[in-house]
Order: sequence, then structure tokens, then C-alpha cells
Amino acid sequence: MPLDAICLSALREELTEKICGMKIDKVQQPEKDIILLSLRRYGESVRLLICAGSGNARAHITNERYDNPQAAPMFCMFLRKHLTGAVIADITQPPMERLLDIKLDAFDAMGNSVEKHIIVELMGRTSNFILTDEQGIIADCLRRVGSALDEKRSVLPGMYYRLPPATGKRIITDMADEEIALVFDSGAADVRLDKLLLDNFSGFSPLICRELSFRAYKTTDISVRECGEVDGGDAIKRECVHFRDMLLSDELSPYLIKDENGRPYDFSFMDIRQYEGLFTIEEAGSFSELLEEYYTGRDRADRVKQKAKELTKTVKTTLDRTMRKLINQRKELAAAANREELRQNADLIMANLYAIKKGARSFTAEDFYGEEGDVREIALDPKKNAQQNAAKYYKDYAKAKNAEQFLTGLIEDGEREVQYLGSVLEALEMAENEHDLAEIRQELVDGGYIKKQRTSKRERRVEQRPMRFLSSTGIEILVGKNNEQNDVLTTKIASKRDMWLHAQKIHGSHVIIRLNGLPPDELTIEEAASLAAYYSQGRESGKVPVDFTYVKFVKKPSGAKPGMVIYTDYKTIAARPQIDGLKRIN
Repeated sequence: MPLDAICLSALREELTEKICGMKIDKVQQPEKDIILLSLRRYGESVRLLICAGSGNARAHITNERYDNPQAAPMFCMFLRKHLTGAVIADITQPPMERLLDIKLDAFDAMGNSVEKHIIVELMGRTSNFILTDEQGIIADCLRRVGSALDEKRSVLPGMYYRLPPATGKRIITDMADEEIALVFDSGAADVRLDKLLLDNFSGFSPLICRELSFRAYKTTDISVRECGEVDGGDAIKRECVHFRDMLLSDELSPYLIKDENGRPYDFSFMDIRQYEGLFTIEEAGSFSELLEEYYTGRDRADRVKQKAKELTKTVKTTLDRTMRKLINQRKELAAAANREELRQNADLIMANLYAIKKGARSFTAEDFYGEEGDVREIALDPKKNAQQNAAKYYKDYAKAKNAEQFLTGLIEDGEREVQYLGSVLEALEMAENEHDLAEIRQELVDGGYIKKQRTSKRERRVEQRPMRFLSSTGIEILVGKNNEQNDVLTTKIASKRDMWLHAQKIHGSHVIIRLNGLPPDELTIEEAASLAAYYSQGRESGKVPVDFTYVKFVKKPSGAKPGMVIYTDYKTIAARPQIDGLKRIN
């Protein structure tokens, strides 16, 4: 769910206690909609993440690491000029608004003390990060909004900042019991109860409206008329009064809702009962931890998926082109297979020169290459004489013979290219973060599939970092995530006495068991095989055959594509693709 105003109020209390009095030490903008403020105070340091994305707007303390762009965006440079060294003095929130006002004690260009404000609007597609001065004049903003985009309110540098237009809804913490009861007594009879709550009370999310309905009547699908028939609406009135009192007493706690697979599904500031065991409800340590767990993993996956799109499109385009070339080359090779007939035609023409009339389009001759009594009709070019037609057939024969040798090599190269590009697509599917994508991009640049970007700065090569796991018996297992990593892992990192594993006859990662001269135990081999199966094309299969052998039996042919090896003296084990029970240590 979006971060609602009530949850934001609890987050504001938490942030006020944690970061007020801290100095802004560094400003970063790793993504278009994300601002990171590094804060320090007496040896203590935290990072405040402010995201103004349309579907993930939020503000919280984070431990997540983000890769910065090579060149800082202009808005980031502007914020560094105005915010670096400023101290967070206070954090306020207008009643039931999804908005934070972070007051700063800062300095101007002359060194004079001034007051500045960071306005964080967390309102879906209109979310924004706005910097104003003490008078409320906008210095700049992440998302500029002119009158053409929003007739009610413009957000532009030089203009006075104005709060978003009021919704006309009531603030429940300002209402007496009788006023709350009147909302239900005057509500339309056919309206669903949760919709009535959503339409009348400011700051209520759909989840909370359904929860109040469920707590009152054990259902989220009940109308105002049905409530009246049950008890005159007394139950929902009591729940709303109790809810108001809970808000006034600040009895809010962070709860994370997880699905059956343990993935974050939703979150709230109160215990959610409406799912009745369908989902798991867990209390988090803080609201920052709650938002970190709910949003960060999902955002990371979305960022990687979005950035992988361009690379995936490039690889697929190259793969499609290679496949089309292979089809044409195989057709040409099939045609070249009939070259003996061309030579025979030439021989028959030369043996029957006397019988071929000038200007003939064909002639029939006894076929001494066939069975006794066979005849063959041979097409002729009427513009050529008999000797010239024979020469043409001999020439076509020689061309077809050379073409067969040439095409065979091209087809072998093309098949290796298809196999390699397929492995790159598999690596893109497995990419977990921007670093993984940078490694794959670097591999494609080295292979000539992508042009190297021209920049005035000298680019550093991305460090290859294979994944590291510990088996149940404490043995280190290394896993490559792309072809370059596979090469580094197998040819440079692994010793000849280490064990090497790979899913049989499909694209996948190279897996190394670091034996350090010791014999491998069966459990470690089984767990390493499970990793090889999991990080392969067979991830969704029940069981995957995995080959394993010592590294000394694995060779990389000269000129082979990254990640391509041959191996001998291997055994095969059927492994279930899984990583459960294995501790990842990087």
C-alpha cells in the first residue's frame, strides 16, 4: 500500500527522535527519484532515504547501498551546495497530510545563518522533493509542476510554496464521539462501509477502512444499511472511537504483512486481522526497518529489471540476427551438397560436344554415372556454346565445394554464438543488482556487442565478484553469476585440486568447491550441485543433472567465448535447484 498519513505520522515521531540535531554530511542522488542524505553527530552516522517515486514514495533511515551515477545530476549538485553542513532542527507534518516539512539550520553563501526547509510530498504520482527558504519561496524541486500540468497549484523555483489542495475530508482526531456517529447515521444506505470510511475520513487507507469494517462485523463486504440492520451501526462507531483514541495516544506499531512465500505483501501501523491466517503478520523493530524491508527489496528488483531491459533487447536483437544468418547458411550448405551433380553435368557435356547444337536450351545424354540405360536431361545457356556451358558447370561445382568448407566453419561459429548469447540472457535473468549488470555490460563491450561509451574520465573495470556460500560442513563454495565471472572463477581463482560443477548441457553458472587439498564430502557435493542447478536454466525444474569434476580436467579452448569450457573425467548427480540451508557470506 502507499505510505498513508497515519503511518507517516508515526514515522515522523521516529525520525524526529533519531535525526534531529544531526548534520547533513553528504548528498547523493543514485536514482532519478531518490535522494540520500548522509547524517552525522558525535561519531554517530545514519543515512536518510527520501524517494519521490510514483509507486514507492517514502522517507526512512536506510542501510541499503546504492551505486551512484558517474556524473551527479544537476539537482543533486544544487542540493549539495545548499544542504551540505546544514543541521536538521525539526520535522513537522500538517494534520493527516502525506507530507513532511524538515526544518534546517543552514548557512547562505556569505556564511550567515539562515533557515531552510525540505518539503517531502509523498502523494503517488505527484510526489516531490522541494527546497524552500524561510519565507517559503521555492529554491528548486525534483519535479517541476507548471500550470499546464496542474491548474490548482504550480511548484516552480521562485514561487511561494503552497500546501496541496484540501480534500474536504474530516480529521478523526479532531472529532467528538457524536460527530463520528453522525458520519454513519447520515451515510448513504447502499454504500459499502469501507468506502464510507475512505470518503469521509482524512488519512485513512483502503486497508485500514477494511480493517475497521472487519473488526466491527467480521467482514469487509458490508453496506451501511446492513450495519444498521445488525446493530444500528453501534459496532463501527465504537471501533472508530477506539481508533481515534489509539491515534491520540500514539499507540502505533510497525507491522509487516507477508504472503505464504515470506515476501512482503503490505504494511500497517496496527495489527491487521482481516486476512484470518492467510498472511503472516510480523511486528518490525521500527517504521524505518518496516519500510526498508517492504520497499527496498522490491525496488532493487525493479531497478535491476528496468536497467536489464536495454541489455536484454541488445542481446536478443543480436541473437535473432545470428539465428537468421544460421538458417540462410544451412540452406546454402544444403544446396552445396548437390555439387557432384554439377561436375557430372559438365563431364556429360564435354563427352557429347559433337551432339550439342548451338543455341540449344537443353540436351539429353546417356548418363554413364547412373544405371545402365539411364539418360539425363541437362539445362544449357543458349547464349553459350557447349564448352562454355561445361566451364560454367565446372565453375559452379568449384564454388559449391569451397562454399561447403566455408559455410561449415561459419555455421559452427554461429552455433557457438547462439549458445554464448543464450548464456548472456540467462545471466541477465539472474542479475541481482546494478553491479551484476555492469559486469555483463562490460562483457558485451569487450565482445564488441556494445559500443564503448565515450567519456572524458577513465573508466575503471568492474571488479568480478563471484557469490560465496558456506556448505553445511563449513566448506566454501563459489558461484559465478555471468560468463566473465565464470572465466575468472574457473581459470584464475580455483586451484586444480578444487571441484568444478555445472548443470549438464544447459546454460548456467560455474560452481567451485574450495577443497584446499582435502577430499570432498558427499553432502557438500550435493549442496554445490543444488547451487549449480539453481543458478541455471533448469531453476524451475524438479531435478537437474549436474556434472562435476576436478578443475584440472576443465579446459578453455583457445579463442572460446567467455564462460565456454570443455571438461572430461566427470560424474553426474541429479540435484534439486535450491539454496535453502546454505549460508551466503558476501
